[in-house]
Amino acid sequence: MPVEILTKEDLSRFKTELLTEIKQVFALSPAVTKQKEFLKSKEVMKLLAISPGTLQNLRINGTMPYTRIGGVIYYAYEDIKKLLETNKRKPF
Repeated sequence: MPVEILTKEDLSRFKTELLTEIKQVFALSPAVTKQKEFLKSKEVMKLLAISPGTLQNLRINGTMPYTRIGGVIYYAYEDIKKLLETNKRKPF
């Protein structure tokens, strides 16, 4: 079995090539840049920094659209964005 000697320059070049390829993979990956289409209640509470009671009030008064499947409530990410935009206040 032949022995190959690696130099620091070889390792440096390998590192640069590897990092370049990893960046390309992450740039092309839709999972890294794409937001989930539907969120569960815990995710919405964390995203908006609100309590379970506040989220329930938003559902009850019709402010926050939702879908219930079985015992799980889902919220469309686009609906949350739209709600935030429609309630945006302009500075005086």
